Amino acid sequence: MAKENKSVNPVAKKYARNGIIAAIVVIIAVLGIWAFASHRGGDATVEQAMESVTESAANGADLRVAVIRMDAIQTDAAALKDLRKQKESYESKLRDELTAEQKALEKEKAEIEKSQDVLSRDALQRRVVDYQNRVAKLQRDLAERAQSIEASFQKALNEVQTKHLDPIIEGAIAKKKLSLVIDGRFARIGADATNLDITDEIISALNKRVSSVKMDKPQGF
Repeated sequence: MAKENKSVNPVAKKYARNGIIAAIVVIIAVLGIWAFASHRGGDATVEQAMESVTESAANGADLRVAVIRMDAIQTDAAALKDLRKQKESYESKLRDELTAEQKALEKEKAEIEKSQDVLSRDALQRRVVDYQNRVAKLQRDLAERAQSIEASFQKALNEVQTKHLDPIIEGAIAKKKLSLVIDGRFARIGADATNLDITDEIISALNKRVSSVKMDKPQGF
């Protein structure tokens, strides 16, 4: 998502299979686990080591914080709604083809069972092997095409993120002079917090910038 403020630890972007866009910035208190091994580090005392730590710290009065609910953007932004519809359309076509292929294979299986007393052993075996090969090929084709749908969807999501959403969030950070932006899925907001949640503003700006993004045609369609 949006690039984190330099003062915040980066969080790797992660895309869920259902198409969910990852968090922008998350405040995480990292607990260091010291592994005591045979190899020793430096010989400085704690007091000596602490000389590297300054007394400077962020002042609460100077901090400007905002919350963006990424789940709401995923649900309500026009471009992302359009992308989900495109993905669902391809998935529906794939399901329809699967249903048709399954019916054809069931019919062939029934014919093979009926021909057991008519065909020679070798001929029957060849037909069974051919049927099994068709089933295996169908499974491979469906898996590859399903993966291609997901890949095209994720590519389009990334385009929305990098070309449109990231610049808008960065623009909001600059315009509002924000010190920190937090993903609302990981925040707990008090009732008296005003002007903290800027999700609706981000969605409105994103809708003005882009209303639809076309997925690349998945392989096999």
